[in-house]
Amino acid sequence: MQNPERADGRGAGPAGKPAAFLRRLEVWIEALLFSSRWLLAPFFLGLALSILILLIKFVQELAHITVVAFSATGTQLVADVLGLVDLTLTASLLIIVVFSGYENFVSRIDHTRHRDWPEWMGSIDFTGLKLKLLSSIVAISAVQVLRLFLALATTSDRDLQWSLAIHLVFVVSSVLLALSDRITGNSHVPAAPVPTDTTAAGPDTPTS
Repeated sequence: MQNPERADGRGAGPAGKPAAFLRRLEVWIEALLFSSRWLLAPFFLGLALSILILLIKFVQELAHITVVAFSATGTQLVADVLGLVDLTLTASLLIIVVFSGYENFVSRIDHTRHRDWPEWMGSIDFTGLKLKLLSSIVAISAVQVLRLFLALATTSDRDLQWSLAIHLVFVVSSVLLALSDRITGNSHVPAAPVPTDTTAAGPDTPTS
């Protein structure tokens, strides 16, 4: 009859003690590594605070536009409003990073108590997060390029060329990332089973 002390690895002699210790050490290390994800929470809290800083800058720019609205030209007003759009897109980008990053890397958020919870929150995986980040960066870069075009009189050719080149790099990078994710996603789709032709033996073939 087997010794009950040896059934679970305890009391199995000198050889069983190191194995049990290593197993406990492995459990502790895994628990510590899993808990280390909470170290990312202060980063996301800092990003949320930076949205408040962007709001302060947005209000300042809006007040400036309101003051000079009757004296500025149409081109100047459009350029200033594009600055507000730039700040809004940046704040939206931070919202995407905060919520999607927190749910992907830290912990799930219980959104059942919020009736106005946006649909995209909680449904963006890491691949979708990368695509949305690049899309937002492309939009912000496009706004910057448009502002330079509206101020051609004070913009050097070198600055304009570099802005266009950087914008094209962002566009090409986002397209290549979307294509690579699409190809990778299609490669993981299992192949459909090939249907067997049951009529090859003829209609009069008896079935067993």
